[in-house]
Amino acid sequence: MDRVLRVILFPVLVAQAISVRRSALRLPEPIGPRSGDVIRKVDHPPLRILIAGDSSAAGVGVSTQAEALSGQLAAQLSCTHAVHWRLLATNGHRTADTLLRLQQEPTGRDVDVVVLALGVNDVTRLTSKTRFHMEQSALINLLKRKYRAKLIILCGVPPMARFPALPNPLAWFLGQHAARLDQVLARLAETQADVLHLPFQIDLSPDMAARDGYHPSARAYRLWAEVLCKTIRGRGYPARRDASVEQGTRNR
Repeated sequence: MDRVLRVILFPVLVAQAISVRRSALRLPEPIGPRSGDVIRKVDHPPLRILIAGDSSAAGVGVSTQAEALSGQLAAQLSCTHAVHWRLLATNGHRTADTLLRLQQEPTGRDVDVVVLALGVNDVTRLTSKTRFHMEQSALINLLKRKYRAKLIILCGVPPMARFPALPNPLAWFLGQHAARLDQVLARLAETQADVLHLPFQIDLSPDMAARDGYHPSARAYRLWAEVLCKTIRGRGYPARRDASVEQGTRNR
């Protein structure tokens, strides 16, 4: 049924896609460092994080990297770890682009956790499920081999049918394909213990979108970072006991 509707609606979909592309508000990537150390007095070993992917990983929608996913995640994890983080993300990148970029990196630095935010541009470029599976598999294998990643988190493809900037039926069409590609990520994670699919969990209310109606707002990035932080801690990176609690226990 979906296939039949796509054929019938094809002229409308093309017209809407051209219109959205022409009228879309183009926001820049935020300013700020793309790597750094956030170190506090903590009990646990350093945590090495790599964030890679598309415009959402790069933080488009906010002004600074401190407000974006990288800054929010590093700040939250630093409550329990000394965090060494690095961001390799570019607006417009598909899985194939990120794979090529990581292949071309001169040396692979060992990381504990990789956060991948990819899929939206694969949806808009109509990447097939077969190709998406192949490229995501190659990316996962590269991260394990070159970066010795201990945990790879595949962030779910967002429900594009609910993006404020997209009109129907284009929003419906892209939402259907986004769901198909997200299923590919889920199946990949099911077969590998060190790969985790993190379903999209943010309510797409108006305040969760940036001015362009397409990218996350600062609040959305913060909530996304909170979910990632809980996930990372739940997969072998537990929070230390608060020093005041430990001191009170010893004095009893």
